[in-house]
Amino acid sequence: MFDWVLQVPILSIVCYVPLVGALAVIFFFKNGQGDGVRKFATAVAVVDFLISLPLWFTFERDGELFQFRESLAWIESLGVRYEFGIDGIALLLVLLTTLLGVLAFLSSWSAIRVREKEYYVFMLLLQTGMLGVFMAMDFFLFYVFWEVMLVPMYFLIGIWGGPRKLYAAIKFFLYTLVGSVLMLLGILALYFYNSSGLLGMDGLGNPRSFSITQFHDIASAIPPDLQFWVFLAFFVGFAIKVPMFPFHTWLPDAHVEAPTAGSVILAGVLLKMGTYGFVRFSLPILPVATWELLPWMSALAIVGIIYGALVAMAQKDMKKLVAYSSVSHLGFVMLGVFALNGPGLNGGILQMINHGLSTGALFLLVGVIYERRHTRMIAEYGGISAVMPVFATVFLIITMSSIGLPTLNGFVGEFAILVGAFNRTWWWALMGAIGIVLGAAYMLWMYQRVFFGPLDNPENKGLSDLNRRELIYLMPLVVLCFWIGLYPRPFFRILDKPVAYIVEIVESNQPLADSHVGEVAGSDHGGD
Repeated sequence: MFDWVLQVPILSIVCYVPLVGALAVIFFFKNGQGDGVRKFATAVAVVDFLISLPLWFTFERDGELFQFRESLAWIESLGVRYEFGIDGIALLLVLLTTLLGVLAFLSSWSAIRVREKEYYVFMLLLQTGMLGVFMAMDFFLFYVFWEVMLVPMYFLIGIWGGPRKLYAAIKFFLYTLVGSVLMLLGILALYFYNSSGLLGMDGLGNPRSFSITQFHDIASAIPPDLQFWVFLAFFVGFAIKVPMFPFHTWLPDAHVEAPTAGSVILAGVLLKMGTYGFVRFSLPILPVATWELLPWMSALAIVGIIYGALVAMAQKDMKKLVAYSSVSHLGFVMLGVFALNGPGLNGGILQMINHGLSTGALFLLVGVIYERRHTRMIAEYGGISAVMPVFATVFLIITMSSIGLPTLNGFVGEFAILVGAFNRTWWWALMGAIGIVLGAAYMLWMYQRVFFGPLDNPENKGLSDLNRRELIYLMPLVVLCFWIGLYPRPFFRILDKPVAYIVEIVESNQPLADSHVGEVAGSDHGGD
């Protein structure tokens, strides 16, 4: 049925359909044609999602690690190739991106009424940038897409954001740009080291290449001291994007000031680019440095879990509460990733998807109530379940998903992470469990204050319930939350091979990391 997928450059098609749509909006629509622009842009996002769906059905779970490969000569003098490919991890993130893109476009129909043409152009460009990050198999190409993504998000926040939009947009751009520059230095360090011929990254005999395949060869060829510094360079770039404590301070401002669709994309996809970077680059390419810095990484993840939850508990603004909850949830993801074992990595990657679904849905729901009341302050509400019962029901389901109630997606990911953390060190699991309890506390506190109690505020008595369009873009997320919660096997199955591959590389390099730490300690002792 989907044989055609193997006959065409499917990844390039999925990646560039939004770009073609953006160009069409620029050249074929005039300012003032808001209705036509929003329908056309949404149709482009729907088409892109439908084209990406066959990837799920044609991806061979027991086949090659990277599939749907596309490779063309590009900048030959630098060893740069146009190279696309996805493994099971990237596949899930590509599908998450195309799905949330459709929902973000639908949510914008009533929220965006100013400069609609430019808005939808930037949204489509952002979609291409994010997809390219997950598909790129070349360091240089990866970096290009990573940087391209910054520009449309900067304008989305800076033009269509809230009262402090310029401050939030500039802060987002500068933080991410600093991290990107350091990441570029790490890429260049690998590139120039590779010029010696010791690092055949692409497995094609090219002594100087930007390819990120053949991780076994890369990990065994890079000396431990170089791994340490390259890991730090990558760490800053990825940690800012996650965001890990203490690099998180741009996130609440960006979330609060961004339009609803921007917050959905920011939480659902952009934050995953940071965690994806750790999984794709830091662990398999720099395993010795990963072991050396493991105590620091786990400490930052645990601090993020507890700190994010405590600060979220103190928020009076619903959107800011959800934003700080992302700091806590992404700390949980990082705890699973740096457990460096199968259960932890599986749980961490699945929780990346779960967070995109549940937190994306929370931002959509907050956007729904904000459009009706133009306030996100929790104190302004109370008892609105009486006038918005469907909205209250959907909000409750997503709240339970976020706090990890069994039968919903959050529980599966959190359980796997706790198993992986416990296998590494029991107190990691204890700290993670405390974070889950705190998460339940602030989410249930917010829900109780907003939906229960007396309906005292007269402005809330005339609120209308969810309309058909809002139900259409919320129901897919509810269905997916139940699907992953009740039957997660297909998702774990697609992660089996890439996770096993990463764990094998990391574990095989542990003795080298231990010996290097011993040598460093011995030299320090000798110096004393």
